[in-house]
Amino acid sequence: MKTIAIIGLGYVGLPLAVEFGKSRPVIGFDINAARIDALRAGRDVTQEASAEELAAARHLSYTTDPADLAAASIYIVTVPTPIDAHKRPDLTPLIKASETLGRVLKRGDIVIYESTVYPGATEEDCVPVLERVSGLSFNVDFFAGYSPERINPGDKQHRLPDIRKVTSGSTPEVAEEVDRLYASIITAGTYKAESIRVAEAAKVIENTQRDLNIALINELAIIFNKMGIDTQAVLEAAGTKWNFLPFRPGLVGGHCIGVDPYYLTHKAEAMGYHPQVILAGRRINDGMGAYVAGQMIKAMLKRRIQVEGARVLVLGLTFKENCPDLRNTRVVDVIAELRDYGVIVDVHDPWANADEARHEYGLAPVATPEEGAYDGIVLAVAHDEFRELGAAGLRAFGRSPHVLYDLKHVLPADGSDLRL
Repeated sequence: MKTIAIIGLGYVGLPLAVEFGKSRPVIGFDINAARIDALRAGRDVTQEASAEELAAARHLSYTTDPADLAAASIYIVTVPTPIDAHKRPDLTPLIKASETLGRVLKRGDIVIYESTVYPGATEEDCVPVLERVSGLSFNVDFFAGYSPERINPGDKQHRLPDIRKVTSGSTPEVAEEVDRLYASIITAGTYKAESIRVAEAAKVIENTQRDLNIALINELAIIFNKMGIDTQAVLEAAGTKWNFLPFRPGLVGGHCIGVDPYYLTHKAEAMGYHPQVILAGRRINDGMGAYVAGQMIKAMLKRRIQVEGARVLVLGLTFKENCPDLRNTRVVDVIAELRDYGVIVDVHDPWANADEARHEYGLAPVATPEEGAYDGIVLAVAHDEFRELGAAGLRAFGRSPHVLYDLKHVLPADGSDLRL
């Protein structure tokens, strides 16, 4: 049985390593030594794998030494594919991972990429790096595959084995081998795409479609707010039709929905086509932080609350509920906008890692918010801890008067002063 190496042990890579590690030899590789030490001790800070699940992966070993990767013959790359400050794809982690693999690549090896990219990136950007560093020839000495990740961080219902997997390979024979490999751990089944480019395109439009649907609802929320109509009430009424899609307004962050569309539009623009609908949706969603902050300030002014020097508590910093993932969280947009108005902002999130928040965003979350101290409270993330507080518990943080803004529709319509 061939040894697999998983490159990158984050939200995507670790579940893969654990599942494969239950039945075959797996090398889990990450450049973060602290991450490797924690996993060796049976702790997953992402909370995607329990101590029991880690222990069940009896054939899984961990390393930070690239030389250890030479023992594998199948490599699965699960590194991040972010965007830079100018909304352009940043393939740096992908290229560095490819360089690392190029140094250990052998004849007959297969490199499978799972990171979200634009169509063509595997064969046009990654494979040339593998060839250059290894000195081997693509589809002669080594082969490639692409199987887009579909991990949903924090979701305990839809786990890796329960989500159907798209697979592909650089030759028909390799495509079949890649498909069989994933079929061995994916109980929901696999779907073999006709090419790597098709599989890449399928992944990038999954989240682009969701992004556009949320953008539509966000725009409707802005319109209905001007009309004095409760958006949630409208959506519930419209939702009585069987084919109405149940999207909700909100901040669109995370490592997928708020990022992936830029990979597609980047590739389109490089080919001379300038996307309009996709980028319009992105503009709407990227502007929601400023909109939320503006609504908060207006509500405070109506209550004759002095904005300059006012204290606002933002509850939640992660990009989604019941998950410690801070990647591309758009809550930071709300915080930045409020600060531009001269507001003093405290952030509290029981799920977020304080050191990571300082490193990534320069924020220092408060461990315990002060009761009766805030002029405004923004419920930004629907963690269970905040749901359990209810309206009374949340308002206990406010002084009189104050504004409670429920971005996530956690409370009933009369439980807050503002809803998105």
